[in-house]
Amino acid sequence: MIKVVGLKKSYGRLEALKSISFEVEKGSVFGFIGLNGAGKTTTMNILTGLIRFNGGKIFIKGKDFLKNKQELIRTIGYLPETPTFYNYMNAYEYLNFIARIIGCDLKKTRKSVGKLLEMIKLTKHGKRRIGGYSRGMKQRLALAVAFMNSPEILFLDEPASALDPEGRVEMLELIESLKDDKITIFLSTHILNDAERVCDKICIIDEGKILLTKNLSQLYETYIQPIFDVEFEEDPEEAVNSLKKLSWIESIKENGRRISIYVKDIDHAKKEILKEISKLNTNVTSYQIRKSTLEDIFMRMVSKNEII
Repeated sequence: MIKVVGLKKSYGRLEALKSISFEVEKGSVFGFIGLNGAGKTTTMNILTGLIRFNGGKIFIKGKDFLKNKQELIRTIGYLPETPTFYNYMNAYEYLNFIARIIGCDLKKTRKSVGKLLEMIKLTKHGKRRIGGYSRGMKQRLALAVAFMNSPEILFLDEPASALDPEGRVEMLELIESLKDDKITIFLSTHILNDAERVCDKICIIDEGKILLTKNLSQLYETYIQPIFDVEFEEDPEEAVNSLKKLSWIESIKENGRRISIYVKDIDHAKKEILKEISKLNTNVTSYQIRKSTLEDIFMRMVSKNEII
């Protein structure tokens, strides 16, 4: 559905995208994840035709994007991270206004506006001024706008990043429901729990480079690794410094008095880690071994990229 080959983008001397390549299958949810500033929004703005790129190729539905841009843009819907509206309008007025701009048949549009508001759960607030909407309501209205042209491909840029927990759940449920409609979804996010819940494939980008692209199931199979979580009674700084000297420890993530230990040799670690912890001059309040999550895999990949 989408194929990107050697895509490059620079802003003066700054290389925002460093020859990135990936593919998105039709009808899938593609999770494009990375820290703020990694290159996610730049990539989405290029793929939706908003900005130009300096090198590489883009193919959508098998067609060269540059040569068939006007045709392909009509098959795309885009939800930006921070959508803007005319706050004096209500939802019905705004969606009909957008329909006229993009050339939709008004009779058909009036019928579809009601369905869109029902889909995003804004029917009861359809005649309320948008200026009085919460951030979550505006995000849902922006999703309706993205759906106005019945897109085959939907780009979502951080759709739940500024929402409260309830709003995030509602947005993820909407995204999950779209799988039944066979819509291809390109989801940019730094909220890894969201990606883990709805995505079929994960692509990790950091500092303009693609670190990996794999199906979620393959990702767990390849990078699954037990993690040792240890919590101390006092600040673990001295313990962390001692443990980092061990050659079989890959890295340590700190969170207050709790540390997560990533190891290179799991069998050796199981035999030796408790011995090493017992040598430390601090009391341990809890110890457990758990499986990797997407967040753990992401942090490992980004840490390795920083070292490189």
